[in-house]
Amino acid sequence: MRLLSPPAALYRALMALRAAAYVRGVFSAWRPPRPCISVGNVRWGGTGKTPVCAWLLNWAAENNKQCVLLTRGYRAHPPRLPFLVESDASPHEAGDEPLLLARSNPAARIVVDPKRARAGKWAWDAWQPDLFLLDDGLQHMAVARDVNLALLTLQDLDTDWNRVVPSGPWREGPSALSRADAFLIKLPDLKMMNASLRERIDHQLGTYKKPIFFFTPLPLLLTNLRTGERRDDLPSQAEGRYLLFSGVADPLSVEHTASTFLGRKPVRFDAFADHHPFSAKDVARLAQKAATANTDHLVCTAKDAVKIRDVLPQEQEANRGPIQAPQWWSLDMSVRFAPFTTDAPRFEDWLERRLTQV
Repeated sequence: MRLLSPPAALYRALMALRAAAYVRGVFSAWRPPRPCISVGNVRWGGTGKTPVCAWLLNWAAENNKQCVLLTRGYRAHPPRLPFLVESDASPHEAGDEPLLLARSNPAARIVVDPKRARAGKWAWDAWQPDLFLLDDGLQHMAVARDVNLALLTLQDLDTDWNRVVPSGPWREGPSALSRADAFLIKLPDLKMMNASLRERIDHQLGTYKKPIFFFTPLPLLLTNLRTGERRDDLPSQAEGRYLLFSGVADPLSVEHTASTFLGRKPVRFDAFADHHPFSAKDVARLAQKAATANTDHLVCTAKDAVKIRDVLPQEQEANRGPIQAPQWWSLDMSVRFAPFTTDAPRFEDWLERRLTQV
């Protein structure tokens, strides 16, 4: 770790210089004609950006705001740029997270382009939206924003604090947090909120004097990937047994959420790398592992499901032979917010007031 300290310090300094260059106007930034909310973090993944973006898109729709989300589309291979993600796009074209957001938020427009200023100008000319949402935007300063939401994990506030690449998972040093308008801290469970945790958070973030909110995954329903059936538990014939798998940056959070929602731990949990491109061979292996574990039910996240759907065998092929065809389920999620203290405003109320000041 000590050997990595000099390159980490150099990287931290370079990122700070880059941020200062934008502030001083050395590098130009495009300012959207309508309010822009950025959702970002200081670490490489695992902070819950996608479910928070999904919540914001749903919040915008409920408030009759036409919203455009600008995203680079990690591992996306769009046929053109900018690329409007339609619900029938492939994960290869759109990327798993943009496709998930497009399918779960049909009132919004999801635009993939590494040059998000170009995508924003294109979207404005096409639709004149009421609101822009900048995905993974804390470091993407080529687009100006009016509300900067910085997402943090408990590890960020403890063992990972100021551990910048290559010595840790942070993309910038703590000075980057001064750009935030509010901090959103991801908790596995809101029951974890207590005086000791608040004291630790205040020690790390108190000097920034910015609003702090907690959020936690909120499981909604299970969706059958073949039939579209939606339910709040597995079928009775499953006898509570299921195989869980995920290709996300925080697999332990997935396991905790699924176990809490279904009332039991999985008989097997297979964790893949974040954004894993699931193949037909992966599906076959998972089905075999489920059969070995004496279950026909496999559960994954909605982010995984957009890729699994494309590689499931045809139903007639899956039902061939004496073995019961496996049932594939997506655990559909949202998020739940809570204020840092009991006398603080709700996140929704704070956000609405903040946008009226733009």
